[in-house]
Amino acid sequence: MKQLLFYSVFFVQFAPGSGSNNNYISYHSTHHMSIPAEKKIIVYTTADSTNLRLTITDTLFFTPTGQPFEDQPTVFVDTSKKFQTIVGIGGSLTDAAAETFARLPEAKQKEILKRYFDPKEGIGYSLARTNIASCDFSSSSYAYVAENDASLKTFSVQHDEQFRIPFIKKAIAAAGGTLLLYASPWSPPAWMKDNNNVLQGGKLKPAYYQSWANHYVKFIEAYEKQAIPIWGLTVQNEPMAKQRWESCIYTAEEERDFIKNFLGPTLKKAGMSEKKLIAWDHNRDLIYQRANTILSDQEAAKYVWGIGFHWYEDWTGGGKLFDNVKRVAEAYPNTNLIFTEGCLERFDFNRINDWKWGEAYGRNMINDFNNGTAAWTDWNILLDENGGPNHVSNFCFAPMHANVQTGELYFLNTFYYIGHFSKFIRPGARRIISSSSRGQLLTTAFVNKDGKIAVVVMNQSNDRLQYGLWIDGQSAKITSPPHSIQTMVIE
Repeated sequence: MKQLLFYSVFFVQFAPGSGSNNNYISYHSTHHMSIPAEKKIIVYTTADSTNLRLTITDTLFFTPTGQPFEDQPTVFVDTSKKFQTIVGIGGSLTDAAAETFARLPEAKQKEILKRYFDPKEGIGYSLARTNIASCDFSSSSYAYVAENDASLKTFSVQHDEQFRIPFIKKAIAAAGGTLLLYASPWSPPAWMKDNNNVLQGGKLKPAYYQSWANHYVKFIEAYEKQAIPIWGLTVQNEPMAKQRWESCIYTAEEERDFIKNFLGPTLKKAGMSEKKLIAWDHNRDLIYQRANTILSDQEAAKYVWGIGFHWYEDWTGGGKLFDNVKRVAEAYPNTNLIFTEGCLERFDFNRINDWKWGEAYGRNMINDFNNGTAAWTDWNILLDENGGPNHVSNFCFAPMHANVQTGELYFLNTFYYIGHFSKFIRPGARRIISSSSRGQLLTTAFVNKDGKIAVVVMNQSNDRLQYGLWIDGQSAKITSPPHSIQTMVIE
C-alpha cells in the first residue's frame, strides 16, 4: 500500500523572504492609506510537487502604491465593502467517520481531533453535520423507533451510543467546547413511506407527517440529553434523488407545506424555534426553484433560516452552477446560504495523491463564498482505507483516510486546501471584496472579528506567477507556485 507523506504543518516557521520590502510599483499614491505600511503579511502556502502544506513561506510588508498597470497581475482587496457573515466551516461526523475513528489507536485519535478541530495547531473546524438515523455512510440501515410506532414511544438513539455520540463529544471538546452541529435525515422509517423501504426514494405518507415532525424533536432532545447541542436541522437530505441508499422524495411544494404545516410549528411548540432550519439540502441545479417556492410563502419562510446545497449537479459536465447560488443570494438576501455536502466520489486508493482533488475544493469554496455562502460543510471527515464503511458500496474520498489494520493516516491535499479557509476565516468574519486581474488566480477575502484580514489566492495554472496584493493604495509582491493555494493573513 502506497504511503502518503504527512508533513509537519503548523510548526514550520520560515524566515521572512528576501522580497519583504520589494516595491511592487515604484511610484506612490497620494490618497489616505487605511492599511498602515508597517502592517505585516504572513503568507501560508500549499503547493503541488513541494513539501509545502499550510507552511509559512514569507513575511511581507506593504509599500505605498499607485495605479497598477495591465501587465502586472494584481489581486485587489477592498476592505470597505462588506458582505455575508461567516457562520463556520467544517465537515460531517457520520457513522462511517465515527466507526473508523473508534478502530484506531488512541494516539491516532488524538492526532485526528487536533488536526481537524484545534484552531491553533489544526485547521480549526467550527461547524459539523451529522445524520439522523442511517445513511449510506453507515454500516447498515437502522431506525430509532420500532415498527409502526407512530407515537414514537420506543424512540431511542442507543445505536449511536456505541460510536457516533462518543466521537461527536470528543470533537466538541477538541474544538474548545463549542462546535455548531446540525443534523439531516436521509429517510423516515420504512413503514412511514409509500414504498415501505428506507432505500430507493419513496415518499413520506401524509398520515405520518406529524409523527415524522415529532421525530426531529425527539432526536434533538435525545442528543441534547447526551450533552450534544443541536444548532440546526435540514429538512431532508437530497429530496429530489431516488438513491439505492436511504432517500426520500419531496417536491418543492411538498417540502414547503411540510415546513409550514408540520415541522415549523412542531419545533416552535417544543420551544425549539432557535434551531436553524435549512431547506433543500441538495444540488445547485434546482436551488433557485426550491428557494423561490419555499421562501415566497411567508408562512413557510418564517421558519427557514437558510437554503442548503451540494455540489454533485455537474461534476463531469459543462461546469459548476455557481451563479445559481448567487441568484438565491440576490433574491433572498435575508436568508442564509449553507453548503451542506460535497465529496469526491468513486474511491480509488491509488489516486489519493491526485492534486486535482484539492483544486476542486478550492474552486468550489472560493466561488461559493464569493456568491454569498455563509457556511461550508465537507462530507465525511474520516474514512477507512476502502473509502467506507458504507453499506451500499458507495465508496468515496475524504480529506483524511485511515488504515484501520495498521493505524496509518493518509492526508489528502483536500485537507490542506480546506484548511486554507477554515483555519484563517473564523466564525463572525465578514467577506470583503477580492478581485483578481488574472483568470489563473482565484481569490476571496474576509476580515475577522479581531481585525485580521485573510486573503485566499489559488493558482490553478502550470505557471509560477508573481502578483501584487493591493489593498487601499498599498501593495506587496507575492509569488504563487504552480498549482498552489495561499492564504495571506494581514495582522
